[in-house]
Amino acid sequence: MNTFGTFSRKRIGILGGSFNPAHRGHLHVSTHALERLRLDEVWWMVSPQNPLKSSDGMADLNERISSAYLVAKDKRIRITDIEIKLGTQYTAETLNKLKTAYTNTRFVWLMGADNLMQIPKWRDWRNIFKSMPIAVFTRPTFSRRALSGIAAQSFSRYQVNESRISRLCFMKPPAWSFLNIKPDPISATRVRAGVGAVNIY
Repeated sequence: MNTFGTFSRKRIGILGGSFNPAHRGHLHVSTHALERLRLDEVWWMVSPQNPLKSSDGMADLNERISSAYLVAKDKRIRITDIEIKLGTQYTAETLNKLKTAYTNTRFVWLMGADNLMQIPKWRDWRNIFKSMPIAVFTRPTFSRRALSGIAAQSFSRYQVNESRISRLCFMKPPAWSFLNIKPDPISATRVRAGVGAVNIY
């Protein structure tokens, strides 16, 4: 378990997922988030078990954490299984507990357009939008559908123009923005199938 102590006014991006395994796409998004959102760090929050994913084919948590360490080539990226310490399973609950534990920290939730499209399936998904700012990143084949989906339309009035993205973590939620970055076509599914390298270079 990684413990990071108390942060004073740091700007932290949270990238949650199974990381089964971690791959260059995670690093690609994190690098853009660090630069565009002017973050101090990005935490890769490795989920013990995604409630929406089958445990079949899911590697052991320690294996997935090890893959994250291999890929995270930027010292500003932290690897954590903090949900175990917090005793949470669902994202909405995790984010609320993080805010309580780190009261002086400015958090922003990071996710791909694929998750924006499916987030209405998540427990208390509307509370995720209300708990902290959200930055959504381009994902091949998903972006257009995600932006016309239930979540994007439900919170359309709170979408922040990309030109203001550097201030996103200081905005009162709900506040979210879509970052149209050059997408990386790699995915954990393709990596497991032997398509594409795990490391970015």
